[in-house]
Formats: sequence, C-alpha cells, structure tokens
Amino acid sequence: MKKLLILIGMLAALLGMGAQAQTAPETWQGTLHAGRDLRLVLQVTKVDGALKGKIFSIDQGPGGMTTTTMSIDGGVLKFAITGMDMSYEGKLSPDGKSATGTWKQGGRETPLVLEHVSADAAWEIPKATPALSLMDPKLTPGYEVATIKPSRPDEQGRGFTLQGRHLVARNFTVEGLITLAYNLHSTQVMGGPDWIKKDHFDMDVLPDHEGLPSLEQARGIVRKLLADRFALKFHDDTKVLPVYVLSVAKSGPKLTKSASDPNSPPGMGGPPGRMMMRNGTMAEFAQVMQGILDRPVLDQTELKDRYDLTMRWTPDDSQYGGRVPPQNSGDNAANADAPPPLFTAIQEQIGLKLDAVKAPAKVMVIESVNQPSAN
Repeated sequence: MKKLLILIGMLAALLGMGAQAQTAPETWQGTLHAGRDLRLVLQVTKVDGALKGKIFSIDQGPGGMTTTTMSIDGGVLKFAITGMDMSYEGKLSPDGKSATGTWKQGGRETPLVLEHVSADAAWEIPKATPALSLMDPKLTPGYEVATIKPSRPDEQGRGFTLQGRHLVARNFTVEGLITLAYNLHSTQVMGGPDWIKKDHFDMDVLPDHEGLPSLEQARGIVRKLLADRFALKFHDDTKVLPVYVLSVAKSGPKLTKSASDPNSPPGMGGPPGRMMMRNGTMAEFAQVMQGILDRPVLDQTELKDRYDLTMRWTPDDSQYGGRVPPQNSGDNAANADAPPPLFTAIQEQIGLKLDAVKAPAKVMVIESVNQPSAN
C-alpha cells in the first residue's frame, strides 16, 4: 500500500483540472493507517455541473491526483483513480459531515474515515516546487555527466526513472539497456558475450540540455551511452520470430482516455501481476508488456489516444523471465480469489487481446561490446 501511495506524488505532474468553470472546492480529509499514518485531503469541486475530485497525500509531499470518477449520491461518497488501482466508498453520516468506508488499492483494503471540514480547519497542502519544463521535442540530447557502476549483488528488481533532471537506471544488464534504448525484446538481440546478460549496472545520467526529456529522448541518451561507454557496435537484420500481436477484442476496448497533458511523460509499472498505466499509448503499453512476456509484442490496435488503465492477473512461469514471486505464481491459480491468467485478464478488463503468431521482426546483431569505460 505504501509503495502504491507514493505514486500519487510521482505522477501528480501529469494531471490538471483544466480551464472549465468550477465552484470553490469543498474539503474532506482523514488519516489512512497503512503501515504508517498518511493524511489524505480530498478536494471536491463542481465543474460544468459534474463533481470532480483531487486527492493529496500530504505526508508524502506536494502534488495531487485527479479522480477518474467522483460522486456523492444516495448517502455514499465514492471516487476512484483508474491507472492507480485505487478506489474509495464511504457511507455518509446523517449530518453529511463524515464518511466511513474503505480505501482499496493494489488488492488491499484499509478502513478510512473522511471528515467534511471548513477551509479554516483543512490541513495545509504542501506547496509544490516549480515543475521542470519539458525538453524541446526538436532536440536530440546527449549527456553532460554519466556515472556507471556495478549494482549491488543483493539488488532486487530494476527501474528506469527521472529524478529531477537525472536519468537513473538501477540494476540493468547491458542487454536490458539495449532492449530499453532500442525498444526490443531480449529475443531480438543476437550475439555478444555472456556477461551482457549477467553483469548488472546502475547509471546516473545528467542530460546536456535543460528540461525533462521525453521517453524517446531518454532512449536516445541511453543509445549514446551504449556507443560511448560500452563501445557497442552492431548491425540490424530481420528474422521470423514468435511474437504476440496486440489487438482490440471483439467486445471493444475498455479503456479510459487520459485527461493528462499528452506531452507529459507516461507513468507505467507495477508489481508482478499488476499493471498500472497513466497517460500511455498502446504502443507504450505493448513495450511494457514485452518486458513481461517471453516474446516481442506488436501493437496492432490502431488506437491513437493516451489512456489510463489498471489490469490485474495471476502470472505464470513464462512471464517476468520466470522470476515470479511464489505468492504470485501459477501455484496460486487454484485460489478462488486469484485474478485470472493474463490472456483472460487483458480481454475481460481492458478489452484487448494477445495472439501468438510468427512474424518478421527486426533483430540487432551485436558485433562487439566492452565493459563500461571509467567514469
């Protein structure tokens, strides 16, 4: 729960209320007891006749997230955030000054009482530091400084994030950096020494231009690092490979169009068996899924918008490179409460499907690559 709540602050920059006519916000607040006490503030406004909500986790820093749905009706206060796997439903007191209910997130349920308070009694929301502007999309950035070092032997998981202006990659193999930088599946990388699959590295990279890079600009920076610091040389080829084709199911897509700035970076990820995406395209969703699956994923949905979604399934040993925690593995599939397998979940929950076929796909043939040069 704690890790999921932290995403509220990480993704807040993707959201906004827009320029519609709206009333002054009413405030509901309460403390969520989720391992640590977290004070939550819900601001509710009426925008063009419809209720809109924005939730702040003020003990985790500035920034809030706009609710996907928001209602106060029939004595019940309800809201949800698609893409965060989060919802709340509380029964109003007779005087309408409090709601007693349950906060649900990531498959966990936590009691939460929200109090309707005046502006004077509302907890102060931390002021956000000025947001970094987006990098000029016409730029092809490189890097000013890049630190590369071996990961700790006991390092768990991996991540590629923006921290301020820095690009930070944690616990990546060189093969992993290649697949990230060139949008490839590991089966599309041919040749090279064994160590590119076994040795793990951490990188901290400061781009040589101001602003936040787009996903493609960040990939370009990693491509330059691979060439400069790992002396990567390769050539492209085409090979018929087993792939998954992502397309729209007969039921039609069950996706929520994102209200975020389309130029803002997408937010995607989640623990094994759970995918949360905010402000992402179907092409970006396919890219994330091929990092989970055992073959490349080709996007043939023809959906062009940016979407928010949450999907939950029970992984099997063909996913995550076979590194599925025991509590999330297929051994748990007999549990009546367990989510369905991935191929069922993707149809039932978001109206898409994955078909296994063989198709021509781009491959990278590595000619030479070295251990990273000194920092």
